[in-house]
Amino acid sequence: MPAQPEGDVPPLDGGLPDAARARAGRDTFSAYVHVPYCRVRCGYCDFNTYTADELGPGANRADYRDQLSREIALSRDVVADTPLTGRSFDTVFFGGGTPTLLPAQTLAGVLDDLRAGFGLAAGAEVTTEANPDSVDAAYLQTLADAGFTRVSFGMQSAVPHVLRTLDRTHDPARIGEVVRAARAAGLDVSLDLIYGTPGESPADWRTSLEAVLEHQPDHVSAYSLIVEPGTRMGMQVRRGELPMPDEDDLAEKYELADELLAEAGLRWYEVSNFSTGDRTRCEHNLAYWRNADWWGYGPGAHSHVGGVRWWNAKHPRAWADRLGRGDSPAVGREVLDDDTRALEDLMLAARIDGEFPLDRLATSARPHISRLLADGLLAPQTLAQKRIHLTLRGRLLADGIVRILSDHLLT
Repeated sequence: MPAQPEGDVPPLDGGLPDAARARAGRDTFSAYVHVPYCRVRCGYCDFNTYTADELGPGANRADYRDQLSREIALSRDVVADTPLTGRSFDTVFFGGGTPTLLPAQTLAGVLDDLRAGFGLAAGAEVTTEANPDSVDAAYLQTLADAGFTRVSFGMQSAVPHVLRTLDRTHDPARIGEVVRAARAAGLDVSLDLIYGTPGESPADWRTSLEAVLEHQPDHVSAYSLIVEPGTRMGMQVRRGELPMPDEDDLAEKYELADELLAEAGLRWYEVSNFSTGDRTRCEHNLAYWRNADWWGYGPGAHSHVGGVRWWNAKHPRAWADRLGRGDSPAVGREVLDDDTRALEDLMLAARIDGEFPLDRLATSARPHISRLLADGLLAPQTLAQKRIHLTLRGRLLADGIVRILSDHLLT
């Protein structure tokens, strides 16, 4: 797992600077709940996860909800007397790890605790990630009855040898069963894919995309594989046992995904995310990309409120011990200045179709905009609508476009 970022030491009570307290609450307010437990640790994954049996009392699954309730109480104290006072959560997202390794009643109970602590806005989006082999119809119905609205299944691939390389344990044939069960419970369905796994051919990737479309999901996330140092896959690549993903191969696979998903009515709204329409976009992820306020609960979770970003102790035992002492679990934070916030706004919003307004750029950016249009990286409606719209080729080069425009930001 990667080391935590360097930052300032936050106060033990988790209190925020006055400037951040004043800025809080200008946008949406979200909750992220990190559930760090997994049945096995996948070779490509560098998330903050632990196999379910390696943690002792206080940090294990049985004690998780009680510990989390302490952080919810602390978060209420931290945002007291700010514009977030009385604000309900607009979105809630349970991620991991595998949240659905917890009993459905535990996830429902955590949602009840968030509802009691802050409330849920009318029409709030409530999502959990799930492995296909960790849920059944009764489990999904319990979540729906508790107020969950979406489930995001980690499908990753429909090809057995690709799943084996990724250390994924589910049977691809089970995807259809859990999708049908989720729909029967009234839940929206997202399917998550990874492309670029060593040994995955273009035909394999097409097979996965076609399998996804057979299930008619509301939403698809398609992420290119990133080989992270320190993971088992990273070590396999370093030893020459697996090849490093090829950039041209990744680009071709992204283009195929865009083509097939668009033909099926799933339109991109963020570089790696596609939905059937505005209603089925993931509003929680949009809150991240818009630099809105969110509180991250759980071991290693990151938060952002009013231009302050902080992160919790990673190990569940360290997280639980701090809460047990009545202290904030935050172990580091960063106070963002105006220039940094403006740059992050560009970096994030430029990835969302039509989100970044051109009036945030100085007149010195005009020649660069003209060149990006001429090179086919920005769509023509960019000028007409005064907002950045990336073409397919522009999405493949989004990071480079951001670097070009970042020198011309107005703060």
